[in-house]
Amino acid sequence: MTLRVDLPQGGYDIVIERGVLAEAGKQLDLKRRCLVVTDDGVPAEYAATVAAACETATVVTLPCGEASKSLANFELLCRAMLEAELSRSDCVVAVGGGVVGDLAGFAAACYMRGIDFYNIPTTLLSQVDSSVGGKTAVDFCGVKNIIGAFHQPKKVLIDPNVLSTLHPRHVAAGLAEALKMGMTSDRTLYELFRQGKAREQIDKVIELALRIKISVVEQDEREGGLRRILNFGHTLGHGIEALQGEDGYYHGECVALGMIPMCGDGIRAELVEILDSLGLPTRLNVDLEEALAFADHDKKCEKGGVLVIRVDTVGEYIIEKLPLPLWKQMIRERMQEGKE
Repeated sequence: MTLRVDLPQGGYDIVIERGVLAEAGKQLDLKRRCLVVTDDGVPAEYAATVAAACETATVVTLPCGEASKSLANFELLCRAMLEAELSRSDCVVAVGGGVVGDLAGFAAACYMRGIDFYNIPTTLLSQVDSSVGGKTAVDFCGVKNIIGAFHQPKKVLIDPNVLSTLHPRHVAAGLAEALKMGMTSDRTLYELFRQGKAREQIDKVIELALRIKISVVEQDEREGGLRRILNFGHTLGHGIEALQGEDGYYHGECVALGMIPMCGDGIRAELVEILDSLGLPTRLNVDLEEALAFADHDKKCEKGGVLVIRVDTVGEYIIEKLPLPLWKQMIRERMQEGKE
C-alpha cells in the first residue's frame, strides 16, 4: 500500500508493505553518497541492508535512547557527512525509531542548507507518527525537541515485519500514539482499541493512524493550528518524560499518562481501561508538581498560557488556550481523581 502526502513544496510517498525494507534499493534513490544513521538497539542487519544498496555508504550507529538526540550527536553526523564528502545531491537515510529519525532528519535539514532525507522507521511509534510530517529536532538543556527544523522526507518505507523484534513494551508505547490519533480524530481506529483488536490488526492500526497524520500535515504543515491536535497528551507527557531519565517510561508511555487528564469525565475511565489492557501506565511515578513545572518551557506555552488539546467525545477534539495556573490546577484535580 502506498499513501501520498501532498504539500505545496512537493509531496512524498509512504510505502506500507511487509518486506519492503529488503527492497530499499528499488524504492529509494541510493545510487549516490549516503549517510545511513541507526542505533545499537536496532538489529544491525537493517542498516546493513540499506547500506548495501547505496553507491557509497557511511553508516553511523548511535547509542540507543533519548540521550542520543543531542547537539553533540548532531555535530557527529555533520562531521561524518563532511568527511564522507557528501554534496547537495547526496542523502541521509534514517533506519531506526523516533530518536534516529529526528536527529538524522535535523542533520539533513542543516547540512548544506538541506539535502535529501529518507526515513525507514523500525519502531511502531515512529511508524504511526514521527516518521511522517517533517518535524526534526534535538533536545537541549533538558527540554525536548527545542532546537529543530521542518524538513520533509523524500520517501518513507514502513515494514511491519520489523516490529517482530520489538519488546512488547515498545509495541505498547507505539500503540499509545495510535490511540491518541483515534481519540482525537477517528472513532473507527479507537474501536480497534476498545474491542481489544489493535495488536492483531496492527497493519490496519498503522494505516488508519497515518491517514490521520497525513490529513493533518497536509492542512497544517508547520503546526500553525490543526496540527496541534497531534500533541494530545504531550504537554504533561513531556514533563513526565523529562523527569524519568533513560531508565524511566518511554515516550509513548508518558503520552498515555498525559492523555488521561485531558479527557472528559465521560470517557476517562474507559481510556484508563484501554491503557491498562495494553500494559501502559495509568499512575504517575514522578512528582506531579515537578512534571507540571516543565510546561513553563513547553513550545506550546506562550504569554502565560498553554495551548491544550482536550477530548470530551471520542473522534472529536477541542483546542483551547488556558492560563498556565488554570491548566495546572485542572491536571492536579483530574490526576488526584485517579488515585481515589
